[in-house]
Amino acid sequence: MKKIEAIIRHFKLDDVKKALNETGVKGMTVTEVRGFGRQKGHAEMYRGAEYVVDFIPKIKIEVVVSSDQLKEVLATICTTAKTGQVGDGKIFVTDLSDVIRIRTGESGEPAI
Repeated sequence: MKKIEAIIRHFKLDDVKKALNETGVKGMTVTEVRGFGRQKGHAEMYRGAEYVVDFIPKIKIEVVVSSDQLKEVLATICTTAKTGQVGDGKIFVTDLSDVIRIRTGESGEPAI
C-alpha cells in the first residue's frame, strides 16, 4: 500500500478530485496548506503599505492506494494538476505498513 501526498494549486482541486474518482480512488483527505518552493513569495500592496507574502496558499491531497494502482493515480494527478508553470506543486509517495478501519477493525488493503 502507498500513501500519496500531492501539493497542488487551489483551482485544480475539483479537476483532480473528479479524475481520481474516475480512476477508482475511494476516498481522500484535503487540507489547505501554505508553503513555498521555487515559486517563492511576492510583494503586495495593502492600504498603501507593501508587505511580503512568504507562504503561498496551496491544497494538499492525501490518498491511500494499493501498490498496483500507484502508477495510474500518479499519472492522473500529474496530468490533471499540471499548468506548466512554476508552482504546480509536488507529489510525495510513502510506503504504508498497515491501514486499519476503526469501525470494523479491518486491516490491510480491505481497510482502504
